[in-house]
Amino acid sequence: MSPETVAQLSKPTSPEVLQAIEHTIINMLGGLPSENFNVLITTNRDNLGRLLASAMMNGYFLRNAEQRMELEKSLQVVEADASDSQ
Repeated sequence: MSPETVAQLSKPTSPEVLQAIEHTIINMLGGLPSENFNVLITTNRDNLGRLLASAMMNGYFLRNAEQRMELEKSLQVVEADASDSQ
């Protein structure tokens, strides 16, 4: 894939999805606020790979959910327009 395609697919369009992604990553890494603690996370290569795979799957799932919500909203608008024109 081109870098532009990857960038487009990896940017959520709604603030709700962005917040869900942030919440998921915080839960995966631990929820200590960095401004009050000197947080250092260490792991090995295999665990980091699993974390990356999990984050990618979560992102894929959330992006699909976001696209479905957008499609449902579009269909509702089309249905409303069709019923208004009748």
